[in-house]
Amino acid sequence: MIITQTEIYKYTIPMVPFTIATGTMAYAQNLFIRIHTTEGITGVGECSAFPMIAGETQATCYEMAKDFAALWKNKPANEIAQRLEELSLFTAGNYTAKSAFDMALYDIASKAANQPLYQYLGGSIKTIETDLTIGIDTPQKMAATATEFIEKGVNIIKVKLGKNVTDDIERMRRIRQAVGNTIKLRIDANQGWTYEDAKTALTSMGPLDIEFCEQPMRKWNDELLPELCRISPIPIMADESVFTHHDAERIIRNKACAYINIKLAKSGGIHEALLINKIAEENNIPCMMGGMLESRLALTAKVHFAMANNNVHFYDLDTCLLGHLTDPVIGGATYSGMNLSVPNTPGIGADIDNDYLKTLEQIVI
Repeated sequence: MIITQTEIYKYTIPMVPFTIATGTMAYAQNLFIRIHTTEGITGVGECSAFPMIAGETQATCYEMAKDFAALWKNKPANEIAQRLEELSLFTAGNYTAKSAFDMALYDIASKAANQPLYQYLGGSIKTIETDLTIGIDTPQKMAATATEFIEKGVNIIKVKLGKNVTDDIERMRRIRQAVGNTIKLRIDANQGWTYEDAKTALTSMGPLDIEFCEQPMRKWNDELLPELCRISPIPIMADESVFTHHDAERIIRNKACAYINIKLAKSGGIHEALLINKIAEENNIPCMMGGMLESRLALTAKVHFAMANNNVHFYDLDTCLLGHLTDPVIGGATYSGMNLSVPNTPGIGADIDNDYLKTLEQIVI
């Protein structure tokens, strides 16, 4: 099964501005690809560039995709490890761009096996209930948003923090007061705190019954994480500190987290995400399936991954609910409240509407 050509699109999705500690996104900077093969099987892939976290933009992903497509042309699509190794040898990093190509190969492989992706990965259907995220705003507005979430049936709320530690403590105090004691609360500082701020925030929020805190400090402060883990009443989840399985090995060896957040756009795709999860599982470190600002296409792949890996205990799969103003995805994952299901069809089970693609910058390699 030989790769004949690759369609590449700047898959821009307008959205309501969304603010985290490192900046505000006004649109999803995504990339969409279709890889065609001699067997008539087509694989789709999507990545979501989040420059403040991964250092890639839609423009850089688009340019790298041209090189990746040329590199893979006329080569076997079913040799996943070999194709991905070629990308690793071609360029260091660029994990976001690589993840779209990884996803397309897994889509092709599972279609060729006539299996849904979760089954191809060795999994089965299970309940996936996602949280819903509140972006940074005033304490009053964030508490009001939390109340609106509860009225919509949300049971798990993730809260973005990391701007000002005093305000962050007040944000969480007001949110807990607004939602009561039965709702699960998670926080994500997106590297926004200093070590001293993190100590202050986490110890002050201890009585608020918070499930975990994602990435309290910049990843270059990883050597301080073991001590922060020791004194924090809130378990710490590594996010930006873990891009690859090598990062996971280091963080776990240093006892620097309780959990790890896996993101396909951060790891380089499914292949590397499986390695991260394997290492975490071997060391009794549960993982979360997270994301950037993907549409329902990449979201669907992430739900498949979560269903295939029982060590993935937490689900942050609300990316396309964070203000996307259009949904051009055909098929794909669907929400029933905050529970997610995927099509029981071969592959990922999603594609992008061709009329929408016609409006986008594109190239065929």
